[in-house]
Amino acid sequence: MKNKHNYKSIYQEVKSTILDQTYPTNTLLPTETTLAEKYNVSRPTIAKVYSQLQKEGLVHKSKGKGTVILYKKEPKSNYTFGVLLPGAGESEIFSMINDQILKQSEAMQFTCLWDGATASNAQIRKNLIESCCDNYIRRKVDGIFFSPLERVSDTDVINKNICHKISQAKIPLILIDRDIVPPPQKSPFDVVCLDNYGAGCVMAQHLIDAGCKKIYFLYRPSSAYSVKVRCLAVKNTVQEHGLPFDLQHEYCGNPEDMDFINRIRIERGKTGIICANDATAAVLMSSLESAGYKTRTDLLITGFDDMKYSQHLKCSLTSFVQPCKEIADISIELMMRKIKCYNRPPVSVYLRGDIIIRDSSRFLKP
Repeated sequence: MKNKHNYKSIYQEVKSTILDQTYPTNTLLPTETTLAEKYNVSRPTIAKVYSQLQKEGLVHKSKGKGTVILYKKEPKSNYTFGVLLPGAGESEIFSMINDQILKQSEAMQFTCLWDGATASNAQIRKNLIESCCDNYIRRKVDGIFFSPLERVSDTDVINKNICHKISQAKIPLILIDRDIVPPPQKSPFDVVCLDNYGAGCVMAQHLIDAGCKKIYFLYRPSSAYSVKVRCLAVKNTVQEHGLPFDLQHEYCGNPEDMDFINRIRIERGKTGIICANDATAAVLMSSLESAGYKTRTDLLITGFDDMKYSQHLKCSLTSFVQPCKEIADISIELMMRKIKCYNRPPVSVYLRGDIIIRDSSRFLKP
């Protein structure tokens, strides 16, 4: 059977690995013998390949030391990044992250395309996001920031399809706020987000310290995997204190639905409900009041994200502030790192936030 590898094909393949930084500057190429065995060709054929690469200034052959990579990728003076994040109309969190990315783009001289950050809600974003992604790929952007979809149908399929397209195009990708797979799995992409496990632990501990003996976690259907991490943290913290927490303490539903609300088993004066976010908590507070339950008297309620309206609710809401500036800054750092060496192993960065304690998590004294 004829060997499909020859001098020309091997030369092109090895040169490609040098140019895309599979072998970074100042590292060694495999020995001539190793490559000869890999391609099933003679050692002189590989020697000829390495000699040609040396003539082009890409490598330096040194007797007794091996073949060292000399090629260094010159940084571009101005990168263009595609943004696939929720628009300001969907979440204040992403409004702040978007603002910080924009601020950094001016300071660091890179350009952002914002086609994928204009949607006002999750459903509209779902309808637009794939076409925005395809547009970024056609325009050959230098990198893409993407926050996976949540709270709409088929999110897993859409998120994985988008990441696959970007990966196939060899465009650096940074996931912001959440991963595309459930824990403990990890996707092959860099992820920057709040330390959701730590945040869940802090919130559960706070309600325990506030006197709650029965703690629930409430979230909407099709929530992001980050919400499940918070729920797991709440469960573990509650159980560590000898209090019960099983599937009956998790409520998945829409807080506007009074039939759903009436299924929540509230023990007056002892119950605390941790909501996946402030938006859910605000609606829950109103629905429970309609059902005859008063926050602070009958139960405590908390959320996450510290939306601006949280402190102005009828009962100001205890929440957890996200490190939006740091999320944006580190996402940009990782993007630059990925551009320099596309094949570096992926990293996950979990950033600390802070609890903001307000009236909704303080029982009124008799």
